[in-house]
Amino acid sequence: MLTRLLRTPLAWVVVAVLAAGAAVGLYWFQPWKAVTDTRVSERLSDVAVGTPSVGPAPTGDAVTPAPPAGPTLVSRGEFVTHEHDTSGTARIVRAVDGSHRLELVGLDTSNGPDLRVWLSDQPVRTGRAGWDVFDDGRWVELGRLKGNRGDQAYDIPAGTDLARLTSVSIWCKRFSVSFGAAPLTPTG
Repeated sequence: MLTRLLRTPLAWVVVAVLAAGAAVGLYWFQPWKAVTDTRVSERLSDVAVGTPSVGPAPTGDAVTPAPPAGPTLVSRGEFVTHEHDTSGTARIVRAVDGSHRLELVGLDTSNGPDLRVWLSDQPVRTGRAGWDVFDDGRWVELGRLKGNRGDQAYDIPAGTDLARLTSVSIWCKRFSVSFGAAPLTPTG
């Protein structure tokens, strides 16, 4: 009976449609990522936490800050969980040359399809209310998430208005949902 059924053109059309549907489903959802991790261990900046040093006064009572001897911590925040358990620290560091980069310290989240790192102007909300807000306002994509575990850094494009972008999200672009986010609170 089965051999006779497979000889009909309609049966082959059904088999082809099911195979194509399975391939699209596997590509879209990438279920293997639910059980795999990608660990990253990039070198992060050595930044001193605290106030910048003050140099000697050139004339009179005026005090001018000395140029930083190394990278400076601009802002930081702890990740909160959204769609998936997420923990770690996000920090923005200014290099001596004035460039900025986002560093994710000890990131621990789930792997998923099409994960991106976004700076956003949206406030970080806990729970379900924070899952899908980051594409509502202004955002800058820094790139694909390099790994769901470990330390990693992303260059921030020159001219990015960091005063207005006050949070970072691990954003699943395919399903428009935040896996986790951190508020970026100025340190100085």
